Amino acid sequence: MATVARAVLAVLGCRLLLVGGSRGSAGSEAREAEAVRELLSRLLGPAAAGDFSVTVNRSLAPEPGADTYGLSGGGGGGAPVRVSGSSGVAAAAGLHRYLRDFCGCHVAWSSSQLRLPDPLPAVPAPGILHTSPYRYRYYQNVCTQSYSFTFWDWDRWERELDWMALNGFNLALAFSGQEAVWQQVYLTLGLNQTEIDEHFTGPSFLAWGRMGNLHTWGGPLPPSWHIKQLYLQSRILDRMRSFGMTAVLPAFAGHVPRALARVFPRANITLLGSWSHFDCTYSCASLLAPDDPLFSVIGSLFLRELTRAFGSDHFYSADTFNEMRPPSADPAYLGAATAAVYKAMVAVDPRATWVLQAWMFQHDPDFWGPRQTRAVLEAVPLGRLLVLDLFAESRPAYPQTASFAGQPFVWCLLHNFGGNHGLSGALEALNDGPAAARRFPGSTLAGVGMVPEGIEQNEAVYALLAELGWRRDPVPDLGAWLEGWAARRYGAAHPGAAAAWRLLRRSVYSCPAPACSGHNRSPLVRRPSLRLDPDAAYNRSDVLEAWRLLLEAAPALASSPAFRYDLLDVSRQAGQELASGLFAELRDAYRARRLPALLAAGGRLAFDLLPSLDALLGTDGRFLLGTELARARAAGGGAAEAQRFERGARYLLTLWGPDGNILDYGNRQLAGLLADYYAPRWALFAGRLADSLARGLPFRQDVFEREALRLGRAFVLGPRRYPVRPAGDTVALARKLFLKYYPGPGPGDRRTEGAGVRLGV
Repeated sequence: MATVARAVLAVLGCRLLLVGGSRGSAGSEAREAEAVRELLSRLLGPAAAGDFSVTVNRSLAPEPGADTYGLSGGGGGGAPVRVSGSSGVAAAAGLHRYLRDFCGCHVAWSSSQLRLPDPLPAVPAPGILHTSPYRYRYYQNVCTQSYSFTFWDWDRWERELDWMALNGFNLALAFSGQEAVWQQVYLTLGLNQTEIDEHFTGPSFLAWGRMGNLHTWGGPLPPSWHIKQLYLQSRILDRMRSFGMTAVLPAFAGHVPRALARVFPRANITLLGSWSHFDCTYSCASLLAPDDPLFSVIGSLFLRELTRAFGSDHFYSADTFNEMRPPSADPAYLGAATAAVYKAMVAVDPRATWVLQAWMFQHDPDFWGPRQTRAVLEAVPLGRLLVLDLFAESRPAYPQTASFAGQPFVWCLLHNFGGNHGLSGALEALNDGPAAARRFPGSTLAGVGMVPEGIEQNEAVYALLAELGWRRDPVPDLGAWLEGWAARRYGAAHPGAAAAWRLLRRSVYSCPAPACSGHNRSPLVRRPSLRLDPDAAYNRSDVLEAWRLLLEAAPALASSPAFRYDLLDVSRQAGQELASGLFAELRDAYRARRLPALLAAGGRLAFDLLPSLDALLGTDGRFLLGTELARARAAGGGAAEAQRFERGARYLLTLWGPDGNILDYGNRQLAGLLADYYAPRWALFAGRLADSLARGLPFRQDVFEREALRLGRAFVLGPRRYPVRPAGDTVALARKLFLKYYPGPGPGDRRTEGAGVRLGV
């Protein structure tokens, strides 16, 4: 059957490397070495890249499947730095090690610092030969596709793939373009285009459509979307495979369009319960019974067409019960449902390995008892299921599942939910976690993984995780590691910057779960309520002092883009802490019935602090709402599509669903969003509280929430365009904000046991 995917790929002339049968050949070694040389040229420029030699040789690894790199040479006199690897990924990781440890360079999402010494430092004889202790270094959460990647073009994807290779990730999701293949499958099964359009979500919500949580919301997907995504997927896969990375493709998990019941009225389809505050208008997955003959037909048909279009590396991802309770707790049913997914995989690819998220066990432990969990884990042959322990830094599942009943697993850092901005992390727990998992009795640990729902934040956390993927033991001195990381990042060591990072380490980066579990719960980005908690699980004065120290370091370091980014990010965090203090004043004034104090606190929050923060964020292109929305519009194939895609992006950041379903889960702190979404909502809240006091009537939270929802809808549906270019000077506006609001603790402060400091202003 000629699929849409194959037709588009043929027209575009995309050549995919079909890995099966070619991996390990001399040709693939040469290709991977050339891919790393091209990465080197993109990173350093052709002239500097000429000072390195790169080779790939499988025999470098001590055993098949291991990743090893070697470093030697350098030191002037025309001797190149020799980088070798057992794969392209290993060679890229070795290159990164040399740039980091010998040259003091830094590569990150926000910016890179790549000033090379002249001559290039020599690698001490006899050189370095290093093997990762992990078979897998895994990257991506299913949700990252929606919270971060949705509207990326090839240029942004190319930078991400380079970053992945340099950090040594060898296993990653490759989910783009699958809806085009599904569309062809659905048409083959007899659905019409209208039914398919009603099934697919819009681009911003595809992650949850793929897992069965949602349908319809934000859709439909136009033909132009499918064409662009197929082209993009072909380039992503080609580049991944050129590095020697293994791509994890999607597989059939059992979810089907509701319209399938029209075509197959005797099919055994169960409607699952609604998901996360949605009703069945957009939720309630249709789940095909595992013993229905259609299950294997659909699963095999999809995977056959997908792999025909894109090739296969024999790893597949499917999640049948993500945040949805199965229709039965009977272990026999759960085992059958799991076995059906796997059987459909191996019917097409006998070498298939299923990559399964353990999130369902962690998200709903009341349902997933030992018998239910084992039924899933034991339904797949041992070693053919690779389990992602998705929240291992906070709630590891491997201890409660006897190391996943013997199935290999990946210890994963989740860390971030919804792509929220906000400094947070538990560096000590992260540093110790993989080693502790390896020491667990009967451990089947096979790798470490980075699985945030959204990226491009808290870069120190992810730099540590990437390094741990190549270390057998924890970093011995985290304080020294963090200071070295900052010095490389800025291109120079600075005592003030080092002191600032020490304070951040002992505050926001020593914040344990559940207090800091990856959600930003600051009142600044939550719907206002007198029930909000303004306290923090760390000492806020440490954040303010770090802010002061970075401003003091600005004259010496302001030429560094990474420093300016961090100064803005810490200033943003300080503003978030100040907002919590103002909210506490506002709440306390209302409770004490002090109208002037309430008006003062509310006015400063809504009409001074948030607009000032908005202006500060507007100085950096990485914190612009306009950039996010312009990217969404550019993905549309015309004015109507552009408008719909932008509306979906606005929903995801704010209301999420049409009625505020999952409200503010995807919150960000972006210029434009603070001024036009958060500030008006806080102004409305303060005004309604003041009106309540002035009239002597109880405050009605329900009435306020209805008004706030109208404000949110007005923002989402509004026509306003936002700047895509930064304006103003980061250092100057950060200093202005600092002088206005520091020194923090004022008369309204008080310490709360175990909760840090509540700031007043």
